[in-house]
Amino acid sequence: MKAVAIIPAGGSGKRMGNEISKQYLLLDGIPILVHTLRKFEKASVIDDVILVVPGDHIEYSRRMIVEEYHLSKVRRVLAGGRERQDSVKNGLDAVGDDSGIVVIHDGVRPFVTEELINISVHKALEDGAVVVGVPVSDTVKSVDGDGLIERTVDRESLWLTQTPQTFRSEVIKTAYRKACDDNFHGTDDASLVERIGIKVRIITGSRDNIKITTPEDIAVGEGIIKRIKSEELRMKNEK
Repeated sequence: MKAVAIIPAGGSGKRMGNEISKQYLLLDGIPILVHTLRKFEKASVIDDVILVVPGDHIEYSRRMIVEEYHLSKVRRVLAGGRERQDSVKNGLDAVGDDSGIVVIHDGVRPFVTEELINISVHKALEDGAVVVGVPVSDTVKSVDGDGLIERTVDRESLWLTQTPQTFRSEVIKTAYRKACDDNFHGTDDASLVERIGIKVRIITGSRDNIKITTPEDIAVGEGIIKRIKSEELRMKNEK
């Protein structure tokens, strides 16, 4: 069954304090977006990638991202919408009827792994709707409007969701059509699926799978890359 990845990359540089959109900022000398797309390029279960960017970035993304880094699985570069949900919808509209699985992943989450992508697709084939996340590790407080703690929330059932979020094609398309008809905007793709009554399974992701939105995140990302390279070198020397 054909699997297509939609990569929304419509961010700006405002939160970075930079004129350059965050997806094009360099991480270890390579654009963040390229790190992300390379994972989908290598993931064996992914057939096609649809990249969704701001309308005035289409030509730049084709030349300086897709062609420059030889990302052959990126079949389409499309214009996004005002919000992330609008951008994903534009991507979904381009998914053909021959695609049975749709993987949605933030363009600025460069530390997703090929293994996690592959597992997500296989689980979505079984369950229809799967998201990646990590259990909450800190104590969570419920706070009122005056900043006073009301109660401590039981964290045993709380997870922080990430992407990829992976669905059978008919499930996510139906959810997006319903959201559009109702003028509903959710906080993530899974929330649209939940509201049409379909259960979504969560599988354990990685705390490295961060979304890069601030300058501090760039520093954290550089640290992750340094650690990964160190681990790879150690394993190579042990062989």
